[in-house]
Amino acid sequence: MEKNLFYKSDNQFTKNLWLLPGILLAVFFGWLIAGKGITVALLLVILPFATGYLILVFLFPRIGLITFIFYCFLMPTLGKHIEGPQFGLGVDALLILSWMGVIFYRSGKYRFRHLHTDLVWLAVVWFALTVLQVGNPERPSIVGWLQEMRSAALYWILTVPLTMLVFNKKSDINLFLNIIIFLSLIGALYGMKQLYFGVDEAESRWLAAGAYKTHILFGKLRVFSYYSEAGQFGASQAQLAIMCLILAIGPHAIHKKIWYGVAGLFIFYGMLISGTRGALAGIVGGGFIFLVLSKQVKILVLGGIAGLAFLGILKFTSIGSGSDQINRLRSAMDPNDPSLQVRLYNQRILKDMLSNKPFGTGVGTIGQWGTKYNMHIATAEIPPDSLYVKMWAMYGVTGFILWFGIMLFILGKSAGIIWNTRDPVLRNQLCALCGGAGGVLLCSYGNEVMNALPSSAIVYISWALIWMSTRWDTPVPKTIEL
Repeated sequence: MEKNLFYKSDNQFTKNLWLLPGILLAVFFGWLIAGKGITVALLLVILPFATGYLILVFLFPRIGLITFIFYCFLMPTLGKHIEGPQFGLGVDALLILSWMGVIFYRSGKYRFRHLHTDLVWLAVVWFALTVLQVGNPERPSIVGWLQEMRSAALYWILTVPLTMLVFNKKSDINLFLNIIIFLSLIGALYGMKQLYFGVDEAESRWLAAGAYKTHILFGKLRVFSYYSEAGQFGASQAQLAIMCLILAIGPHAIHKKIWYGVAGLFIFYGMLISGTRGALAGIVGGGFIFLVLSKQVKILVLGGIAGLAFLGILKFTSIGSGSDQINRLRSAMDPNDPSLQVRLYNQRILKDMLSNKPFGTGVGTIGQWGTKYNMHIATAEIPPDSLYVKMWAMYGVTGFILWFGIMLFILGKSAGIIWNTRDPVLRNQLCALCGGAGGVLLCSYGNEVMNALPSSAIVYISWALIWMSTRWDTPVPKTIEL
């Protein structure tokens, strides 16, 4: 009998039976691609890589956290350039996947006892309060609550303990710093491209859809780079600029000083071209924290004089008035600035609205999710403009006092840990982390910064690294007198 694909005279039919489902799958996928378009084909191409990545995260969970850091920087520009997918959910997916990798990790045992710290328990308390806000008497939308609580509490409670588990080596501080400095430097360079060569087609569509109202001022572009918007770009660049400055004057090798110094200059310029006036608070606040923690009176005095001189130039002179970026930064020193007056007016309105609401109007009732899901609540019509105002409106004066108290406690204890750190290199790195986080907290008074990516992720990981640093500290070698 003549041999064919499925029948052979030697009765080996079953050995070729696997070809049948293969052919059927090929026909099915061909039909699917023809009907649904190139998107399905791309998903099929990505599937093997996604499977490989999934396996890697379960073998090495720290890869998940590293990917999360990169994704926090790049996620906003993906949303501008690729319409349709909800890229924000990728943040949640990466964090949950990393946690699953930790939970099902088989090559060793993570020390979960290290999570028994006040930093983690504070995150638990804040998350619990956020959950309780579901029952707010104003009856806010559950969908609005779900969207807002991710940035308000979920990322905090997922990121801090995850960092404590997978970034558990002293060298991880170097790794973290180099990643965020590199990504911020690329962000500054991309911002310069936008300023001098223009935005691309996708970014132009985003501006035309409404963002031009806040990003085109007097015919000049407020650069946003690959961040969500100019405010977040400027604040994040300020955070990394002061961190680079602190590291550049630290006890590091000369090649590292050059890396930190050059990156810091470009990143500082990125802050300027963002046109974000509140970013100045990040530089001032972070610099002040470093000066206090330096333990050197000479540095404190000289740094204080330099800082006051810089602010004095902005306030009392016209130096640099030929630059639109300097003029925009200078307006932050004007108490009569129209934008500031509008914000103060809105805060007076909110004060009347919240006078009899000690627990606020609920999570997700002001800002982006308020206007989308909670227009039946009066606060949804008021732009918060500030994370402080947003917390006050959502959680009420009771919740705001608790939140602000937690922030001050974390900042104060971080300073205490650094004050007692003996290793000079580690101490300088921790000063950079604390200065950056403190600067972002101060920036958040003027803008929503600390609840937005990548700033929030950098702050949470910085807190965790500072808390763990006591395990890595070593004393300065003593000089033995003979």
